[in-house]
Amino acid sequence: MFNPVLIYCYDAYCGWCYGFSKVMKEVEENYSKYLEIEVLSGGMILPEKPVHIRVTAKYIENAYPQVEQTTGITFGEDFLWHIKNPEDSDWYPNSEKPAIALSIFKEYYPEKQVEFASDLQYALHFEGRDLTDNEAYRHLLEKFSIHEEAFYTKLASEEYKERAYYEFQLCKQLQVTGYPCLLLQTDKTKFYLLSSGYTDFASINTRIMNIMREVTKKE
Repeated sequence: MFNPVLIYCYDAYCGWCYGFSKVMKEVEENYSKYLEIEVLSGGMILPEKPVHIRVTAKYIENAYPQVEQTTGITFGEDFLWHIKNPEDSDWYPNSEKPAIALSIFKEYYPEKQVEFASDLQYALHFEGRDLTDNEAYRHLLEKFSIHEEAFYTKLASEEYKERAYYEFQLCKQLQVTGYPCLLLQTDKTKFYLLSSGYTDFASINTRIMNIMREVTKKE
């Protein structure tokens, strides 16, 4: 028998995903006892050559107030400094390293994927940590009691990089074109789209209940 799975496709650099993190925590609180939850990194920013934050800073500066107004989340001043002073910033955003970090973390704590993804987003969007810098993860290793040497060895390994890129491909196979995206898989080939873009918990909750009711009837 197939156990239904909630699949959350996100990216650590996605501002709307940061705003959606509160909703995902609520989803987890309400459904983790009944449904497996899998967080997949989407690979939103994967430039062939490093691209400086100044290229996207103006877009982010214009967009973040709407994210705050819609979701109730707050972007931190340490993050916004890089957005408002891009010429002085040393940031070159890239989704690869936080995706590798998530793949490592899932091996240690598969049941805390939502929490870790949320912590990565908070580290970037509120605390202003550069997720391409190894040091950006050290405080989370302390929080979750992960051995530093083991983590950083894995962070530099091809094995976990391959795991991250496998997740990027999975998101493509699931035809995810934007983030955040939440899907409910009810059997090996059946997927329901619960949300594409920011969606409030009440709407997602109603959709999950309706789908599960429909699936139960068919059984």
